[in-house]
Amino acid sequence: YMGDFARYMHAWLLQRRGRYDVVHANFFMSGLIARDIKERFGIPFVITFHALGAVRQLYQGAEDRFPKERVRYEAAIIHEADAIFAECPQDAKDLMAFYGAPGAKLRLVPCGFDPEQFKPMDRPMARRALGLSPSEPVVLHVGRMVPRKGIDTVIEAMARLRDQHHMRARLVIVGGESDDDDPVRTPEIGRLKAIVQARGLTEEVTFVGRRRPAQLRVFYNAADLFVTTPWYEPFGITPLEAMACATPVIGASVGGIKYTVRHKETGYLVPPSNPAAVALYMAHALSHPIECRALGERGLRWVRAMFTWDAVSDLAVRVYEEVAGAPRKAGTQPAAIPNTLSSKF
Repeated sequence: YMGDFARYMHAWLLQRRGRYDVVHANFFMSGLIARDIKERFGIPFVITFHALGAVRQLYQGAEDRFPKERVRYEAAIIHEADAIFAECPQDAKDLMAFYGAPGAKLRLVPCGFDPEQFKPMDRPMARRALGLSPSEPVVLHVGRMVPRKGIDTVIEAMARLRDQHHMRARLVIVGGESDDDDPVRTPEIGRLKAIVQARGLTEEVTFVGRRRPAQLRVFYNAADLFVTTPWYEPFGITPLEAMACATPVIGASVGGIKYTVRHKETGYLVPPSNPAAVALYMAHALSHPIECRALGERGLRWVRAMFTWDAVSDLAVRVYEEVAGAPRKAGTQPAAIPNTLSSKF
C-alpha cells in the first residue's frame, strides 16, 4: 500500500502548497513518504523510528517478521532526515552504532503520558473496583502479550518470592487480543498459563485480558508494585503510566526503561531474564512499605517534571522551529509516483 499512501500525500500537498513547514514521520514506513515529500516539495522532515530493524533482528532473530530491506530503508531515511527524535539515550546509541547516524541530527524527545488520565487515586477504592483483597500484596504487569515482554520472568519471580523469600502476592497480568484471558485469541496467554500451572501459582496469578487506557488507571493504583521485564524494549510507556499513579516500578535495565526508571529513586532496575533479581526486589519492596511509598512519590514527581505531553511537546516544538528555520532545498516539480517505492531505495 505504500504507493497509494505516497500518491495520497502527494495530492494532499499539491492542494495545500505552502501550508506546511515540517513533516514529522513516525516509524520507517512513514519515513519513506517523508523522504519522498522532501525530495519533491523541499519540505524538511523529522522522524521518530519507535523501533529499529537492526535492533529487532539482533534481539528477535527469526521471530522478526519484517523484510530485510527495512534496515536499508531506515539507513536511507536517516541520511535524508533533517533531525531524528531519539526516544531515550539507548535509542540514540543504537542509531549511531547500527546506522552511523550523525550525532548532530539526534534530539532526545521521549514518549509521554497524559497527567489528567494517569494520576493517583485511593488504593482501597481502586481495589474494591477490581474486586481485589484490601490486604493482599498486588503486583501488576501491563503490556502486549508477546514473548519479548518477558512476562515469564515475572511469573518465575513469583515462584521464587514464595519459595525463597516465603512471601505471597497477587500477580495481575493485563494484556491480550480480547477482553478476557482467551488463549486461542492470544496464544502467549496459553504459554504463560502453562508456566503458572507448572509452578503451582494458579491461585496467585490472574490474567484479565486487555483493558482500555481509561481503565488502566484503576489497575495501576490498585498495585503495590508494577513489574515489567522485557529483554528488548525500544522505550516502554507503561512504566511512565505506573509512576504517574505513584506506583513504584521494577523494570528490566534495557532500552528506554533504564532511562525512565531511576534505580532506588523511583523503583528498581534489574538485569533482563533474571527472575532471582526480580524476586529479591519484590520481596524488599513489599517488606518495606514506607520505602515503597517514597519510591512511588518520587516517581510521580519525576514523570510529571519530565514526561507529560506538555513537556514532551515543548521539546518537539523546539526541534520543529530549528528545522523549519534551516535553509530549504528547493522543491522539484512533482512527478508521478509509481505503484511501489522500493525502486527508489
